[in-house]
Amino acid sequence: MSEIRRDVPEGAGAGAEGKGAESHVGSRAARRRRMEIRRHRLVAERGAEEVSRKRRKLDEESSSTDEEEIEPAKYGVTSVCGRRRDMEDAVSIRPEFLPGHHFFGVFDGHGCSHVATSCGERMHEIVVEEAGGARSSGSDDADRWMGVMERSFARMDAEAVSSRSRASGAPTCRCELQLPKCDHVGSTAVVAVVGPRHLVVANCGDSRAVIGRGGAAIPLSSDHKPDRPDELERIQAAGGRVIFWDGARVFGVLAMSRAIGDSYLKPFVIPDPEVRVLERKDGDDEFLILASDGLWDVVSNEVACHVVRSCVRSKAKRRGGRSSPTSNLSPRQSSGSGSSSGGGRSMRRGGHPADQAGDSAAELGQRQRRRRQPQEAP
Repeated sequence: MSEIRRDVPEGAGAGAEGKGAESHVGSRAARRRRMEIRRHRLVAERGAEEVSRKRRKLDEESSSTDEEEIEPAKYGVTSVCGRRRDMEDAVSIRPEFLPGHHFFGVFDGHGCSHVATSCGERMHEIVVEEAGGARSSGSDDADRWMGVMERSFARMDAEAVSSRSRASGAPTCRCELQLPKCDHVGSTAVVAVVGPRHLVVANCGDSRAVIGRGGAAIPLSSDHKPDRPDELERIQAAGGRVIFWDGARVFGVLAMSRAIGDSYLKPFVIPDPEVRVLERKDGDDEFLILASDGLWDVVSNEVACHVVRSCVRSKAKRRGGRSSPTSNLSPRQSSGSGSSSGGGRSMRRGGHPADQAGDSAAELGQRQRRRRQPQEAP
């Protein structure tokens, strides 16, 4: 029987046993380190997930707050000069002019542009000043805003009259180069302040504000025409006359009974606004239209609202959204549009129509009717 034998050097077995023990201890230490690393990694991942979850929650809360509180205003403006040489109208849009409130104004000038321009530049600033002083009065929102608007229009009228009388040096306006001069210049003013809960409309003259609410066209102001019964009575009580010359006119000249400026016709033509404060209706208020008589003389309230509503819905469909126009300016927002300014997120359009284009049509009619003799109102 053959035998295979291999001699092992002395001490070799002991060394092998030592190395095995060392490797066993090392593997246990490595395994322990791996478990420790895995445990720390798990804790870190859980912590990161918790932080991420909290951050997402904060982001969602802040984004929802942003949507409700500081959504920017959305509006559209159109202005057409028509056949006149100069544009005499002005429009003012001041989003967030007060915290949570937006300012919209349309000013239809006559005689020259400087009164309407001054209104567009200054009216919102005056309203801010008056609103700041009225916060401590303790009155409710309706009374407070009525007082703010009445004082603001009075101050604007005083500035429009006095600014020209203080002017010196080279003429700054074409009306200073001709007679009659600046006393014969004025402007209508229709102003809307859209807040989180209320809509404030102040009107002086024959410009108009109309709201689209629940599918209906609702006028928010009444035109100040000289033949309006209460206006006619007021003018006559002050010693004035209303003469029908291409329509009812104060002394046969001005086709409106209230305006900013027109100092030569005071006290018959006054700057006092009629103010209306109404609560916004969530889901019903769609948009707000401010326009001069250049639009309203040729387009009814219903037609104007139908056109705006159709445009808004068409745009929403192209974007893949809902067709409802009530998508802007939540009435619940507290800082931050539509007019807009009730209405889901609505009140989004303040429009300035082709006022002087409308005047062009009236002037064509004047050439045909001026053969009539003027008639004084009874």
